[in-house]
Amino acid sequence: MDAQPPGPPTLTNVLTARRLGLDTQHEAMAFVQADSPVCRSEGFSAHSRVELTNGTCSIIATLYQTSTDLVSDQEIGLSEAAWRLLGLVDGCEISISHPAPLESLKTVRGKVFGQRLDAAGTLAIITDIVAGRYSDIHLSSFVTACSALPLDVTETIALTRAMVETGSRMTWDRMPIADKHCVGGLPGNRTTPIVVAICASLGLTIPKTSSRAITSPAGTADTMEVLTDVDLDLESMRRVVDQEGGCFVWGGGMHFSPADDALIRIERALDLDSEGALVASVLSKKIAAGATHVVIDIPVGPTAKVRSQAAALSLQSLLEKVAAEFGLKVLSLVTDGTQPVGRGIGPALEARDILGVLRNDPDAPADLADRACLIAGALLELVGKADAGAGKAMALNVLRSGAAYTKFEAICRAQGGFREPTLAEHSRPVLAPAPGRVTCIDSRHLARAAKLAGAPGDKTAGLDLHVRLGDRVKGGQPLYTLYTETPGELAYVIDYVMANPDIIELTKP
Repeated sequence: MDAQPPGPPTLTNVLTARRLGLDTQHEAMAFVQADSPVCRSEGFSAHSRVELTNGTCSIIATLYQTSTDLVSDQEIGLSEAAWRLLGLVDGCEISISHPAPLESLKTVRGKVFGQRLDAAGTLAIITDIVAGRYSDIHLSSFVTACSALPLDVTETIALTRAMVETGSRMTWDRMPIADKHCVGGLPGNRTTPIVVAICASLGLTIPKTSSRAITSPAGTADTMEVLTDVDLDLESMRRVVDQEGGCFVWGGGMHFSPADDALIRIERALDLDSEGALVASVLSKKIAAGATHVVIDIPVGPTAKVRSQAAALSLQSLLEKVAAEFGLKVLSLVTDGTQPVGRGIGPALEARDILGVLRNDPDAPADLADRACLIAGALLELVGKADAGAGKAMALNVLRSGAAYTKFEAICRAQGGFREPTLAEHSRPVLAPAPGRVTCIDSRHLARAAKLAGAPGDKTAGLDLHVRLGDRVKGGQPLYTLYTETPGELAYVIDYVMANPDIIELTKP
C-alpha cells in the first residue's frame, strides 16, 4: 500500500512517524515521549495497545514511553515491523487512538476457566491473531490455556479449520497432491529434499513448502537455501511445480495458515507444545497447500519432541481423526528418534549430507538414505503408485539409479539455480576422553551446540557427528567436529561442550 504524503495535522492525536531501526521481529512497537500531549489527552500509558493509522491502513501496536530524546513530543517512533506494516515513508503523519475492545478475549478467558472452545469463538480468536490484534501477552494466554486444558478432537478440528480459513489456499488441476511432514525434535533429519526428488521423479505432484528454524540449528528452508532459491511467490511456486512436479519453497511467504507462525513463536518461548495445537499446525498448512495425501514422520526418543510410544500413538490417532474431517488421507510413521539422523547439523552440513545421498556417494549417511526411502515409499503406497509393502524398494531403486538426483537438480535450477555447499573456515574436533562404547547421544545438547556455533544464521556453521549409538571408540578419537565462521564463536562453543561432557555418553568397553 502506498504511504500517505505528509500533510498538516487535523487531529490532536496525529504525530510524525520516525523510523527507529529497531528489529522487534514480528511485534509492532511504538515509542512516544512520556509527557506527550497525545498521551495526556488520550490517557495512554506504557504497554498500552494502540491503533496506528496511515490513510486506510491500520495496525495494532504496543506503546512504550521514553523520557530521553529518542523522539520529540510531536513524534512517534516505530519499530521496523510497524513501519513496514503501515507502508510508511519519512515524514508521514499517522494517527494514534484506542483500539476497539477485543471481544474474542472473552473466549480465551473462558478457556482459561475450563470452558471448551466452539467453532465461532475459535475463528474469532484466530482472525484477531492474523490481524495482529493480539499482543504477545494475549497470545501467551491462549497458548497456555490450550496446554493446561488440552484441546479435544472437536476443538482441534475447529482450530485447524480457523487456521485454514484465515489464510491463503492453493488449488491444483490434478490429483493426487502428495506431501510429507516431520513433527520435529531430531537434528539432521533432513529427509524432505530427498523424498520430494524421489516422488517427483516418479511422476507424483509434491509441492513442498517448509519452515525456517525457530529454535533448531536448521529448518528445511534454511538447508535448501544453501543450494537454491527458496523465497518464491505463489506464481513462481506453481510454475516450478508445473514444470518439475515438485518444489522446495519457504512457506513463510505463502500466507498458508498465517496464525501458526505467531502461535509457534510463543509455544517455543514458553516450551509448550500441546498435542492439539501441533496437529492443527501441521494439518492446516497441508490443507491450505492443497495436499490430498500426507505421510507424517513421528520420531520417538528420550531427547526428541515425542518421548514415548504412548505419546506417539496418541498423536497418531488425533492426526488421523482430524485429517479425516477434511478429507485428507494421512499416514503417520512412528520412527526411531534416539539419535540424530545423518551426520551434519546446520544448514550447509545438512545440505552436504542430502547431496551425498542423492549422488550415491560411498560415504553418504546410510541412515538418512534409509529414512528418506522409508517415507517416500510410504507416500508412494498411500497414493497408489506402489503396491503395499513395495514402496520402499521402489524409492531405493529410483535413488540408486540417479533419477532422484537428476530431478533434484532440475527443481533447483527451476527455482533459480543450483549451488554447491561450503563449510565454515574454523573447525575443531571434540575427542573421546577415553575408550568406550557410545550409549547415549543427547540430541538437544547437540542442537544447542550447533546453534552456539552460529547455525542457522551462519549457514556454514554447525557440527559434524562422527559416531552412532553402539559404536566403539578409542581414546582421542573424534566424536564430532564443530564448525564456526569466527575464532571467537569456536572458543565459545568449545567452552559449552566441555562443560557438558555427557552430550555423548561412553561406557567402558
